[in-house]
Amino acid sequence: MASPASIGGHPVHPMIIPFPIGLWVFSLIADVIYLWRGNMVWRNYIAFYTLLAGIIGAAAAAVPGIIDWLSIKDPNVVKIANWHARLNVIALLIFAASFYLRTMNGERLVSGNYTIPVGLSVLGVILISISGYLGGEMVFKHGVAVDQQSGDRMANPR
Repeated sequence: MASPASIGGHPVHPMIIPFPIGLWVFSLIADVIYLWRGNMVWRNYIAFYTLLAGIIGAAAAAVPGIIDWLSIKDPNVVKIANWHARLNVIALLIFAASFYLRTMNGERLVSGNYTIPVGLSVLGVILISISGYLGGEMVFKHGVAVDQQSGDRMANPR
């Protein structure tokens, strides 16, 4: 099943998702570096802004993801896609909460305790890892967003 959200035959969702994933993971790495070294630049700038960029990137990746999700017809794949979507929405909300708790207003809710936003980021990375596994399952096992080629074309690529 080819992706209806594609550019030049290439599905858009898998083109975009590496950005929020990488940004969120790097934000967590920046948190760990801050906790290890104590340099506030890692906390106040690098972790903070990579977390925000990941949230924006995930919102952008959701649009073609929803378009692809709406085109899935196989009920077994729909179940996987539903869990993939649920986990992504929950992860996005968790990362948004982690981001908010790092702002001036949010810090007051946790009395400046940095452990809670970092813990939320850890949970978010775990959720996107599981969701990524499910996304891979849809693509590699069920062919979602894969344009099926004829046997001759696959045997003789040009």
